[in-house]
Amino acid sequence: MASLNVSLCFFLATFALCQASRRAAKALLPGGAYAHFAREAAGAAQLGACCLEMRMLVELGPWAGGFGPDLLLTLVFLLLLVHGATLDGASANPTVSLQRFLLAEASLPCTLLELAAQALGVQAAGALTRLYWAWGLSDLHVLQSLMDPHCSSALRTAVPHGALLEGSCAFLLHLVLLRLQGSLAIHRVLAVALLLTAAACTAGPLTSAFLNPALAASVTFRCSGHSLLEYVQVYWLGPVTGMLLAVLLYHGRLPRLFQRNLLYSQKSKYRVPRGRPVPGPGGSQTPEEGSRGRGPGSGGQPLSSSH
Repeated sequence: MASLNVSLCFFLATFALCQASRRAAKALLPGGAYAHFAREAAGAAQLGACCLEMRMLVELGPWAGGFGPDLLLTLVFLLLLVHGATLDGASANPTVSLQRFLLAEASLPCTLLELAAQALGVQAAGALTRLYWAWGLSDLHVLQSLMDPHCSSALRTAVPHGALLEGSCAFLLHLVLLRLQGSLAIHRVLAVALLLTAAACTAGPLTSAFLNPALAASVTFRCSGHSLLEYVQVYWLGPVTGMLLAVLLYHGRLPRLFQRNLLYSQKSKYRVPRGRPVPGPGGSQTPEEGSRGRGPGSGGQPLSSSH
């Protein structure tokens, strides 16, 4: 359990450091620079560092630390809850930033700035986490530090199958985000944490279920076993395709690119009446009712009238 305690301390220190950097950046930087760069960089660094440490526990913990799958899944769920509660609105995920751009919620310069911040954040997190492993504070860290230069690929299935898994999980994630867009933050955080934990349980053994192109590039693109093109197909094209399909299914179009609905027919919310009321001395009548009470040659007078 000593190794687990060291990892828990690492998680707490990561959350505390990133939270402090967010508060400092929010106080010192303009609103736009904080929202589209500093917040995204801190969120991506927090996610990247915790992902690397958690991946080390998943790979080495069962045989070197005696950790069971129930403990690891519980820890994943708790980490995802804390992430959702502390990101302060940051996505820390390129596909979520691209989704906001396609929904016309963010401009192209802001989206590019977010993507650059996310890439910078996960790369910095990777360098700092590997430096922390080199200190050898636990047996697992010593093993991980020795194995890291010869890391194995997170992709343990065929490339088409891996791309399908990453794309399907990303499709469900973005569909949930779209559905809960106007709901309470606690509901979104809980739903996303449950969904990502389920994805880690099902697709994790085959692809690690990153669902995040920047995170996957930082963690596994440097590992041997597959080419760069194969990694791009699984961890970039798969999630982006899943996001596009989710937006298209939910809205029927890509709002940034198409004004007309591509999937669903537009129906008017208002029902057009069949006949307009015709006021008269006897009350309101529709044209059909009035014509039934008149003769063809009455000249507009009722047939029963007498002089």
